[in-house]
Amino acid sequence: MEPEKLLEALHTAEKLKDTTRHCYTSKGRHESVAEHSWRIALMAFWLRDEFPQADMDKVIRMCLIHDLGECFTGDIPAFDKTAADEAAEEALLSRWVDSLPEPVCTEMRTLYAEMAALQTTEAKIYKALDKMEAVVQHNESAIATWEPQEYALNLTYGVEQSQFSPYMQALREAIRQETLRKMEQEGATPQP
Repeated sequence: MEPEKLLEALHTAEKLKDTTRHCYTSKGRHESVAEHSWRIALMAFWLRDEFPQADMDKVIRMCLIHDLGECFTGDIPAFDKTAADEAAEEALLSRWVDSLPEPVCTEMRTLYAEMAALQTTEAKIYKALDKMEAVVQHNESAIATWEPQEYALNLTYGVEQSQFSPYMQALREAIRQETLRKMEQEGATPQP
């Protein structure tokens, strides 16, 4: 990529450093989208031995780019995001990706298509990690920052996406147990 185009793309991606998610860090500040993307990429790196048949470098690329659409729309929590929100984010992201030079443009379009289809092991790993990292972050944040619907949601979020792999099922269950311990320590119970 030409240096000028690289800088332009980096300036757009930098927005994710300042785009906050609704979740908080363990020290009480809003988490950024960039931090979330970084940690799921780190999770993928650390799980390489658990999935020797998978192209984990591809999974890491998926993790790094998965929320780039939020440069244009901001973060909308999963429980508030509508189909219209998803369509708007997808359209803005697609327009931006199409403006990138080759071969980056084609590689990113191909990755996004694979991620959306959720048919490959790599796409399934990325999606499960995306969901699970959000719950891990909630477990690390003060329970007072949880919204009422998150008590029950944190027990189930990502379970469906983890079903493709015994390891991912075990990881999701470990996260669920951590959530239950946190709620018990805080005297909280899942809300309907």
